[in-house]
Amino acid sequence: MSAVLQTRDLCKSFGGLMVTHNVNLQLQAGARHALIGPNGAGKTTLINQLAGVLAPSSGSIWLDGDEITELPAHERVQRGLARTFQINTLFAHLSPLEAVTNVIIERQRRELSVLQRRFFPLTHRRIELDEAHELLSRLNLAQDCMRATRELPYGKQRLLEMALALACRPKVLLLDEPAAGVPEAESEELFSVLGELPADISVLLIEHDMALVFRFAERITVLVDGAELLSGTPEQIAEDPRVREVYLGKRRG
Repeated sequence: MSAVLQTRDLCKSFGGLMVTHNVNLQLQAGARHALIGPNGAGKTTLINQLAGVLAPSSGSIWLDGDEITELPAHERVQRGLARTFQINTLFAHLSPLEAVTNVIIERQRRELSVLQRRFFPLTHRRIELDEAHELLSRLNLAQDCMRATRELPYGKQRLLEMALALACRPKVLLLDEPAAGVPEAESEELFSVLGELPADISVLLIEHDMALVFRFAERITVLVDGAELLSGTPEQIAEDPRVREVYLGKRRG
């Protein structure tokens, strides 16, 4: 199976502090891959390098066989790499339907030639509205699609951020702690939506909620002090004594 996203000896340092060190991550096509590790392990820094928010100090990043190390974030989105953030970045005054429709319209404009863009209507059109509504329905947001985003429960806002990323039609979706701050009463809906993401989208998930990780992931990479400690199946990760010591906690008895 070929890797749709991979890093080769990826490093990031801030002055004398090495935050990621020779990371060789491989995300297979259609993967459900989780990235875990203690606080300060470099997980979000790694995601920011993959997404183009941070430039690596050394090493390279490859998407679908093409090197994207030097590409800006918006060009990575165009090539099929989308992400969510640990702290959501939504337009509070827009409704979910407006926000997702605008992303779809912009995605379609980017697919056109410069000449075609001059005549592309910037007003909402029925086809884009229908696509947006269908996407929101898949994420259990249809009944809230006309509400202002600021009025939505926090769990719904996290789902909306995922909808905005999916509206870009990504090949690879990077989820940075999607359950962060979500009340326990709303987490089951998030579990359900994650389980129903399209199979052709490769997903890399950062998450501290181990129940979510072991329910979602088919493969897990453990990052410690910026370097890969271990990659394997959930069963291999749970049973490895090094992982239990540095992250999951040693078993008693």
